[in-house]
Amino acid sequence: MKPTFFNEMNEASGEARPHYRAYADWLAATPEERIARKRVEADIAFHHEGITFAVYGEEAGKERLIPFDIIPRIIPAGEWRMLHEGLRQRVKALNAFLRDIYHDQEIIEAGRIPREQVIDNAQFRPEMKGVDVAADIYAHIAGVDLVRAGAGEFYVLEDNLRVPSGVSYMIENRKMMMRLFPELFSRHEIAPVEHYPDMLLENLRTVAPRGVEDPTVVVLTPGAYNSAYFEHTFLAQQMGVELVEGRDLFVRDDTVYMRTTQGPQRVDVIYRRIDDDFLDPQVFRKDSMLGVPGLLAAYRAGRVTLANAIGTGVADDKSIYPYVPEMIRFYLGEEPILDNVSTYLLRRPDDLAYALDHLPELVVKEVHGAGGYGMLVGPASTKEEIDAFRRRIVAAPEKYIAQPTLALSNCPTFVESGVAPRHVDLRPFVLSGRHIDMVPGGLTRVALRQGSLVVNSSQGGGTKDTWILEN
Repeated sequence: MKPTFFNEMNEASGEARPHYRAYADWLAATPEERIARKRVEADIAFHHEGITFAVYGEEAGKERLIPFDIIPRIIPAGEWRMLHEGLRQRVKALNAFLRDIYHDQEIIEAGRIPREQVIDNAQFRPEMKGVDVAADIYAHIAGVDLVRAGAGEFYVLEDNLRVPSGVSYMIENRKMMMRLFPELFSRHEIAPVEHYPDMLLENLRTVAPRGVEDPTVVVLTPGAYNSAYFEHTFLAQQMGVELVEGRDLFVRDDTVYMRTTQGPQRVDVIYRRIDDDFLDPQVFRKDSMLGVPGLLAAYRAGRVTLANAIGTGVADDKSIYPYVPEMIRFYLGEEPILDNVSTYLLRRPDDLAYALDHLPELVVKEVHGAGGYGMLVGPASTKEEIDAFRRRIVAAPEKYIAQPTLALSNCPTFVESGVAPRHVDLRPFVLSGRHIDMVPGGLTRVALRQGSLVVNSSQGGGTKDTWILEN
């Protein structure tokens, strides 16, 4: 039986949903040639402004545009209020979990999460045990991936708490839509997203080390060859702070300094876009040329804030994800507002047996995987691909989870053949500091290949502007 996909724009009758009606009328009255012309205009503008990303494994220096679709994804105000509250609740619980596992480990002692799931996790950093971080915030910036399935219910697909990317595309997509179709913004009351860099900077300043009145904030990048380098430069420029590499910083007397033409300047908050392993060669990877020797000592001494904290990866590991609803109940005494997707942990014998019997129906992911790599989409795979993946699972079941293949919602998208439905997800960016907040919207990613459920840009996905209606 062919699955039924929730259509973001249209009811089953074909009539536009109430929050899409004004846009649907405009789209029907707009010649397709104009839409095609505007899409070319957007590609040229993105190329001119350097809004590209690099794909690892491809020839050095090769960069791509992330395809931009000019049909927006629209979410009504009431739905956004529910998502806003659910995301705040989830990120609050995740921060409580991170503080707990690096201190008293109460959730483990209570038997709510198996000890080995945490302590033996490759992303758990024993070096962070007992370290008190500013305001008890570990995940200052979280990118939570949401999908819509069934009759239109939202589910959390995964939590990104290490170095979540994509927010620059959210902002640039909005700027592009306003430039291409200014008339649409006079017809709709669309909540703004352009103030995200200001909100981010204020968030980072509120978690400066104790006693620092006017903190110096920097963005730490691995350098120009990183796939998200455009975003690093964009955010530093928009916040009005320095973009630095590891060689631009040094540690003296457990204090971090930045080299400047006027001499050393103390650094108080580092928005780091470098993975844990490369941050401090004295503690983690000794061969790292990207980090700052002595950084962990300064961090442990409370002389600098790292956003996000070292060791946050354990909370966005796919084998920890099934326990987030229990975290919400344990730390907040509340029922989750947003549901997880049903998940099988293949380290459990019963879950493994079920998954091996149903591989053609499931999506299987590596617990540390990202970017759409290292996964099996059963319904879209050949028998040979399934058999090869089966052997990988049997060899190391603890490295995998499995989930049912969701009938992801689709949204009208302008493709070569015209306007056609394509599957989408949504990544809002949640900021934690003195308060937990987010701009109204996020990055909508779209699977441009017909029938594909993989939205990642590295796998041929594109992006859309996300409109949150204010009324």
